[in-house]
Parts: sequence; C-alpha cells; structure tokens
Amino acid sequence: MESGDSFRNKIVIAVSKYFPSLPPIFKLVTVKNFTISLYAFHLRHTLTYSPEVVADANLLWENLAKLGEGPLPFPGLRDLRSKLVCYQNGKYEPEREQGRETEWLTDLGSLHLGSIPTAEAFKIKASLQPFRLNDTYAVDLTLSPESENISIDLPQLQLFKSDCLLPSNIQASLGQTLWIYGEVDATENCEALAERFAVALLAGTNLNLVLINISKLFGSLFFEYQVNALYDLHKPGEQFHILVSLNNYQAPTAKLAEDAYDWILNLLCCYHKILFAYDQFRWRYIQTGKQYREVEQESQYFIGNLSRPSTNWLQKSQELLIKLQVQLFECARNLHDLENYRTTISINMDNYKLCLDKIRQLCLEEDNLGFLEDFHNYRCHKFQQQIQIDLSYLTSSYARLQQMLQIIQGSISGIVAIDRAERTQRIQGTIQSLGWSTGTGVISTVLTSSQPIQLPFAPKSSPPFQLSLSLSLLLGIVVGGLTWLITKQLQRRGTR
Repeated sequence: MESGDSFRNKIVIAVSKYFPSLPPIFKLVTVKNFTISLYAFHLRHTLTYSPEVVADANLLWENLAKLGEGPLPFPGLRDLRSKLVCYQNGKYEPEREQGRETEWLTDLGSLHLGSIPTAEAFKIKASLQPFRLNDTYAVDLTLSPESENISIDLPQLQLFKSDCLLPSNIQASLGQTLWIYGEVDATENCEALAERFAVALLAGTNLNLVLINISKLFGSLFFEYQVNALYDLHKPGEQFHILVSLNNYQAPTAKLAEDAYDWILNLLCCYHKILFAYDQFRWRYIQTGKQYREVEQESQYFIGNLSRPSTNWLQKSQELLIKLQVQLFECARNLHDLENYRTTISINMDNYKLCLDKIRQLCLEEDNLGFLEDFHNYRCHKFQQQIQIDLSYLTSSYARLQQMLQIIQGSISGIVAIDRAERTQRIQGTIQSLGWSTGTGVISTVLTSSQPIQLPFAPKSSPPFQLSLSLSLLLGIVVGGLTWLITKQLQRRGTR
C-alpha cells in the first residue's frame, strides 16, 4: 500500500505541474538531513552574583520532562530526571552538582532519548545535551528523522510538534533559540523557504516574525528572525529568535557545526544573557525612577509646611523622615543591582567576542558572520551607551535626594533644639517665680509673726500665726506672678 507521504507528494507534483503560478507554499519542497534544535537557557542563580539557587531553577528540566510525559513521548525525555546529576529519586538536589569537573549534567554525555512513530511511516528520534554554564542551565534538544534518507517537506513539520518547543511551554528564564537545518536543491529559493519554515513554527500563535539578517555560515545560507510579542518587560524569556540554515551547495556544514558546537552553545548563551540583563536593567531602571519621584513628592510636605508648621507638623515630619530613609535605602540597593546588570553585559560581551573569534577560525572563505558581528558591534554597544546615560541620571538624582534628606534631617534637628531651648527657658522662669514667691512668703512670715517658725511636727500654731502665714502666701503668689511676667517680657526682648 502506498504511504501517505508518497501519495501526498504525487498530488503536490501534479498540482504544481498544471498550476505553476500557485504560491510557493503549495509547491513541493523536500529537505534532506532535516533537524530542528531547541537551545534554551535558564538561570540557576541570580545575575547579582548571589550563590543561592533561585526558586524555579529546576523549571527547565521539569517542563522538558512534562513534554516527555505528553506531546513528545520519547522514553528518555519522560525519564529525564533520572539521567541528571542534579536529581536524586526524582527530587531536585542542586548541591549534587558541586565538585564536577565538566559542564555536563549527566555522567553519560549526550542522551539518546529514543524515537516515536509518526502518521507518515517514519520515526522521529531525539537527543538531549544538558549543561550547567556557571550560573546558567543550558539544554540542546534536537529532533530529526530516524533515517537519514527521509526527506521532509513543509507540511511534515507539524509532525515534529514544534509548537511544544515555544517559550510558553519551555519557560526558560533567559530565553531560547530554535534552529532549523536542512539540505535543499541548488535551485531552491532559500529565502522564501526559510520564511515559510519560520512562519510554520509560529502557526496558531500571536507572535510576530521579523527577518533581521541574511548571512552565510559554514557554507550554508543563514536566516535570522526575531520573534516579537506584546510581553511583560519583567519576563524577557517570552521573546526568542529563530535561525534557519539551508545548505544548497552540499557544503560541509554539519561537520563544521559539530566542530564549533561548544563555541556556538556558549555564544547563544551569552546572546540571551545580554538581552536578559538589558531587559532586567530597563525594568529596574523604571522602578527606581518611580521611587525617586515618590521620594521627591513626599518631601514636598516638609518643604511646604516649613514656614508655617502646624501643631503636629514635627511628629509628621519625623515619621516622613523615617519613611524617606527606607525609600532611599531601596534606591541604593537598586543602583547596586543596576551596576551588576551593567557588569553582566560587559562580561558577556567579552565572552561573546571570544566565541565569535573561535567560530570564525572554523569558517569557510565564503562565509559571512555579519549577523553575529552586528549584534556585538551595534546592539550591545547601544545597550552600553543607554545604560551609561540611565546610570548617570539615576546617580545624580540619588545624590540630590541624599542632600534633600540631609536638609530635612538637619531642619528637624534644629527645630527640635529650638523647641527644647524654649521649653527650658519656660521651666527656668517658672522655677525663678517659685523661688521669689517662696522667699517672699518666708520673709513676710518672719516679719509678721511674733513667734518662731514652727516645724511641721510642732504643736498647732496660734491664730495670729495662721493669719500671718496666709498673708505671706498671698504676697508670695503676687510677687511670683510679677516675676514670671517680667521674665517673659525679658525673654521676648532677647529673641528680637
């Protein structure tokens, strides 16, 4: 019985023969040695150089294992956890990675995941290579026909379940690259074919495709697409890019790519870390700018009421000062993180350049690495320039807020000191008044009394003594009051 693949090919050939003006998508295009590779990168710990493992560090491995349990039922993918050194009895234990001399997360190197049948009488095989690159987990999941003699046309791409490899399923925090490779006839319109493959990968999504570069790598035409979407700036992993490499002159592309594999993997890792760090920088820059504006707005309460303070103004100002100090501390921490992101970009730019130089050494004479060089020479340098501008603005704003906080703190301290001095003067005036009144009372008692002053435990005094005591107290109060008034008047004159 004739296979579905052969039957469909005959139909396409017949349609193309009698309707040569049909769009290319309806014409038969076969691709030999077809592979589709997912390169995904996920943070193991943060870019702020903290040794602590992030909460979702194992998300990449968990999502890949879920694919094996569902739409991509390769036996080895379903049992992925048992193959990784960072798992024990199905539980993620990252401390088991310590002391390893290689970047591999397996003891066996590349994992052959087995094969699965398709509805078109051929099988698809899969291999997986898991790595830890310093602070990053990296994976290469490659799918291809089990037999090298199988040719793939565009409609058969859906058999590879490429929709399962989109960011919504993989959720790699740093981002991912999908790379298609195939060998085609020399007469094939490679640019049109590459675009059709790239569009087919995104079928059923709201993602937008933009061709950003056409070059040549290892003798094959190379097409780079940026996939854009409306996404949360705090989740840059939702964006990714697609590479399509079409070999139309029987160049030794596969062999050269294998020789340069480590450099290509690390270059892609640097690429995604740079984009991630810059997106994180922009997000943190926006948040820090909001904090600065909040500090400035809240400090206006103090400035607006400084000339006419209300009854509870001092208490509110002291509470505001504590709040502003906390906010300024947060601003300082954000500035520190922003500097770390700048350092991350700078380090990965250097590493990217190193990988690029190593790849160039393996290239053919006709190769053109403009698509790789442009990212480093133009996009990365634009990132650095923008970061420098943003940091200069934030640094100057932070210095201004520090001065403002010092002025507020000094003003509050001065007002508190003045208030304390005034209260001290009032207390001293009261003491003086009491002293005068007491002294006057004692003197008047002595002058009006014919008897010696009695102690508290002496016998009850005679009525004349009571009268003299009352008069002396009254005189003391009058003298004390006059003393207080005179003291208050002198204090007012002294403050003029």
